[in-house]
Amino acid sequence: MKFCLAFYLLLALHCLLGQMSVKADTPPIDSVKKQIKQLVTTKKYAQAGDSYERLGWLYHHQFGYNKYTMDAYFNSLKYYSLAGDSVGYYTQHIKIGDYYTHDYFMQASAEKYLRKALQFFERSQNQPKVIECRLGLANIDQKKVPLPKNLLTELRETERMSAQYRQPYFQAFAQNLLANTYSRVKMPDSAQYFATRSLAIAQRINVNWLIALNHFYLGIVEQFKDHPKAALEAYRKSYQLAKAEKNVAMLRELAKHSADSYSRMGDYKQAYQASLQSMGFADQFYLSEQTKSIRLQELDSQIKTLAVERELVEQQSRHQRILNTTLAIILIISVLGVMSLFFLRRQQKLITHQQSVIAQQQIRQLELKSLRAMIEGQEGERSRIARDLHDGLGIQLSRIKLFVEAHQERLPLSVKDPLNQFLDEACTETRLISNDLRPYALSTFGLITALDDLVQKLNLVNQTELTLEHYGELPDLGDEASAMIYRVIQELLNNALKHANAQAITVQIMANDETLLISVDDDGQGGDFPDGPAKGNGVANIRSRIDYLGGQVMWQSEPGRGTSVMISIPMQKLVKPTATVA
Repeated sequence: MKFCLAFYLLLALHCLLGQMSVKADTPPIDSVKKQIKQLVTTKKYAQAGDSYERLGWLYHHQFGYNKYTMDAYFNSLKYYSLAGDSVGYYTQHIKIGDYYTHDYFMQASAEKYLRKALQFFERSQNQPKVIECRLGLANIDQKKVPLPKNLLTELRETERMSAQYRQPYFQAFAQNLLANTYSRVKMPDSAQYFATRSLAIAQRINVNWLIALNHFYLGIVEQFKDHPKAALEAYRKSYQLAKAEKNVAMLRELAKHSADSYSRMGDYKQAYQASLQSMGFADQFYLSEQTKSIRLQELDSQIKTLAVERELVEQQSRHQRILNTTLAIILIISVLGVMSLFFLRRQQKLITHQQSVIAQQQIRQLELKSLRAMIEGQEGERSRIARDLHDGLGIQLSRIKLFVEAHQERLPLSVKDPLNQFLDEACTETRLISNDLRPYALSTFGLITALDDLVQKLNLVNQTELTLEHYGELPDLGDEASAMIYRVIQELLNNALKHANAQAITVQIMANDETLLISVDDDGQGGDFPDGPAKGNGVANIRSRIDYLGGQVMWQSEPGRGTSVMISIPMQKLVKPTATVA
């Protein structure tokens, strides 16, 4: 049985909820927002961090897995940092890491945040937080194939630490992890032992999600022992709690395992219904706008972090060069003999390095100029051909059609009807080719209208369903930027229609003051996209145009699970410059 995916998705809740129980007097979201605004105004940053943490929990309790919770946690991280509260700051690392474990594509980011928190709490010897970090990392290790060899040893040690420091919540959670691990290594008796112990503690401290998870694992044990009716009863108990917690991931796994139990009992109708329900829950989570938004949010955060790190490295390099030059001067003054020669040789190396840097910058500028000339040439040639088709061939075809219509009484019926049909088709084909070379809607109404027109036309001639969605106010873009973005999306849609065998393709455009985010997702056959330059002129054109605009493009794809292309472009590269008034 495949327990791994269910396990890491469900257990991601442990640090999100922490030891926090649902209280009847929890303040509503609007009230917490007002409180945060007042705390920020009075510069009470530590309390603002606490309030943002509570706001994130409220969003999760109301909406399930969503980007609003992530926004709240990142704001909490920010204000704990401003307040100098290291414990609160790294506690938010744990929450963010655990929250990312909901999504398969975010496991690497989740592990990064948890390891940072673990390093800090080990240095500060905060043992309860160390236990929490160890459990979060063990939660991620559950999905690895094969399982890490030392996983069971680590979990037994973590359970011992939880008992030593009187942390019943973490002890129950460690036992739950042990139950799942023993299930994966085909040891049902050990799995049942730890699941039963974990269930007893969870019921005593009233942690519903952990109670539901233990019932789920007890059901798996019964299924392993070929007791499908007992397994279904355990799944039913778990389902009621998971539904109350709005845990879509757990509901999906319960439906999948229930289908297996019904199948073993010979009730194939119920098995089929449960399988459909499982697939519905899977689509509800993985294809939701909230899940995609969280991925794009983390991608944008990583891009910004890399830019900041690169700037810091360059600044450190400048400081190092200044320091080296100063030391060289001091050595020259102190030792006029041999050190003079050393200084001259060092200066020569610096000059050579600077010349190399300047040469690289010049090469980059020439590459950008060449790229711009190529793109301008392409667009200019498209416009010229479109203009010639419209003003030349199009007008000639129209004149021929008018002439034929004026003298159609002289033509026999067997010639007149086919001739009119051929002329209509030629005029239509000329207009389509002209519009494809230089879309009229792009230059007249802007990017969004042009893309909407493109999607509608493609829907008319393809069985694949194409959808365009846009969020945020898109400012006026320069003609060059609009044309490049239009060509990139057009190329991505053409590639998906030709190669993906998809049922649906979705284009999303999200704009804010700093960044334009674009995603093109399909549910087709998928494939492998390496980090290096992809083969083919189409993909190369996409990369070159996005590089020219100063943006980043990333492909995420797996065989049988579709392809997602995410693009991030800084808005300053796109906005049309405003004319200054003298």
